[in-house]
Amino acid sequence: MASKDDDVKETLIVDARAKNDDAVKDTLIVDARARNISHNVRCTECGSQSIEDSQADIAIILRKLIRDEIRKGKSDKEIFKKLEDDYGETVLYAPKFDMQTAALWLSPLLVAGAAAGVWAYGKHKQKTNVHIMALNLIRGVPLTPRERETLLDVLTPPASQGFKSQEVKTSLWWRRLRGQWSR
Repeated sequence: MASKDDDVKETLIVDARAKNDDAVKDTLIVDARARNISHNVRCTECGSQSIEDSQADIAIILRKLIRDEIRKGKSDKEIFKKLEDDYGETVLYAPKFDMQTAALWLSPLLVAGAAAGVWAYGKHKQKTNVHIMALNLIRGVPLTPRERETLLDVLTPPASQGFKSQEVKTSLWWRRLRGQWSR
């Protein structure tokens, strides 16, 4: 009879350990999800920290609220929605894309587009100026010294590498950079 009692006790211990392991796994899963959500929620008191990193009272309360919502079986989206409804959209580190935040999301593209437009206009104007100067030269219109220098820079072929005694002419942009307009 002692062996049956031992078997029953052993079975109960194994069942208790299995239930304990399941409880530990559930706790670890809840903690991992809560940390993931907490890293994406801004502390309303600190402003610059997530509630996971903050020790403010409101951050502690929000972390507990998130864990309670996870234990109730709510999804991450539902928890984010609840936090947004209760504390406003500023509590989320990644605001959603809508008409109010479109300028915020699209501003880097607008700035890059404007910079590209300015660069392209400058390149076009530079080429156009050289063409206009060449036409003026053909028409007999006298060139200013700067226009003459620009045309010579554009029209003069690069110096041959074989002749060391020949002076190598530096380009116009390099002379501008160094502040040397005349040679």
